[in-house]
Amino acid sequence: MTYTTSEMMTVAAARRLKNGAVCFVGIGLPSKAANLARLTSSPDVVLIYESGPIGAKPSVLPLSIGDGELAETADTVVPTGEIFRYWLQGGRIDVGFLGAAQVDRFGNINTTVVGDYHAPKVRLPGAGGAPEIAGSAKSVLIILKQSHRSFVEKLDFITSVGHGEGGDSRKRLGLPGAGPVGIITDLCIMEPEAESNEFVVTSIHPGVTREQIVAATGWPIRFAEQVLNTVEPTDTELTALRDLEARTAKAHGQAPGEA
Repeated sequence: MTYTTSEMMTVAAARRLKNGAVCFVGIGLPSKAANLARLTSSPDVVLIYESGPIGAKPSVLPLSIGDGELAETADTVVPTGEIFRYWLQGGRIDVGFLGAAQVDRFGNINTTVVGDYHAPKVRLPGAGGAPEIAGSAKSVLIILKQSHRSFVEKLDFITSVGHGEGGDSRKRLGLPGAGPVGIITDLCIMEPEAESNEFVVTSIHPGVTREQIVAATGWPIRFAEQVLNTVEPTDTELTALRDLEARTAKAHGQAPGEA
């Protein structure tokens, strides 16, 4: 089956979720990848959303954290305060799955503004629970499409801290957990380099060149000594993803591909 770069990105991100992991899920691309994982390689992954659902198993992708589909399909629903205090800050979240508008070489995230904070060019959706997820989850995965506008030398605003200024910056800030362990894009997969914690390319998606990755990155991106070739999506993965998107589009009255 043929596939798009967006489908490759979603499948590659879904594969990063281990079966049985407890995952705090962001809306949008993270939710799509997490639910694809649940439908394919990781049927026992436990999906938690900010509004309180634990063990959510939505048949369609939620429009927001308040979508009733999440509560109706969850194993249980608890107060938002319990999600953050008991589950997240209590060290019970294995993976925080986040999207971003901008990301830098150390996995710090901006979802607040583009441009000057007091006179922004674009006002973004804001932080939500992302700063707490990035700060307290045992590990963090980031998914977003790669371009010069999204992979920047310097963030316009740091909404959620990844590895700070690099090196042991995160430890010096007193943040628990490993921080971001992977950035999955429509071109490649990046992982933090040992010691520096700067993200380097570790796997390139089929049909993508190093030159494309360099051109789509706002800092001098580096490549690991051994760079893998991302395994193409299987027919099973693509079928599950497309069926999920089709159900979502039908349920939300969207045109195909908008889910």
